[in-house]
Amino acid sequence: MSASFDFEGRVVLVTGACGALGSAVCEAFDAAGATVCATDLIDVESEDSLLDPGIVDFYEGDFTDEDDVERVVGRVVDAHDRLDALANVAGTWKGGQPIDETSLEQFDMLFDVNLKTAFLASKHALPHLRETEGSIVSVSARSSLSGGEGDGPYRASKAGIRLLTETLAEENRGAVRASCVMPSVIDTPANREMMDGNDDWVDPADIADVFLFLCSDAASPTSGAAVPVYGEA
Repeated sequence: MSASFDFEGRVVLVTGACGALGSAVCEAFDAAGATVCATDLIDVESEDSLLDPGIVDFYEGDFTDEDDVERVVGRVVDAHDRLDALANVAGTWKGGQPIDETSLEQFDMLFDVNLKTAFLASKHALPHLRETEGSIVSVSARSSLSGGEGDGPYRASKAGIRLLTETLAEENRGAVRASCVMPSVIDTPANREMMDGNDDWVDPADIADVFLFLCSDAASPTSGAAVPVYGEA
């Protein structure tokens, strides 16, 4: 059974758009008829980018920097006169050390990239999303549900996404819906290289379809949810 969504006339902003999941989310919204505004720290024309520049309006920006966030969100709204959805995809993984061997630099980087970007993007998108009764979807992680060896700061930053999501949903009840997805391990070349032997792979395109659902009218009763996207694991 297949499902289709119509986002014609709607404007979506996707952070972390040049990565495997971000590019898949951009492609899904584009295929559904949305105007896709994409942002990332790297340029869309870079060899590190997986995003097709032909399907998006691209805005290079550092979403750990509030001035940059305000600038990008402002440019998107100025160009399109509205914002209907925010996909907080920017994120990273780093680990391998116990807490007492983890550097402050690594801790700060994980919270900046995984949590601060979502906070700042949501903060500056909210006034515009309230006007359209829009949606926010962010990326948490299955591993955020428990402690574990070697990647505690990562898990904590992704647990913060769940709590941020619940707070956004509560504070904007009836105006803006907010949910998050919780992948196991996303199937990317980098993850395959780092995690040989893992069995929990989830296709970015399948997760992108969940983004579409959560931002669609079909999910109108859903807000504050943390949605498992574990595949068959």
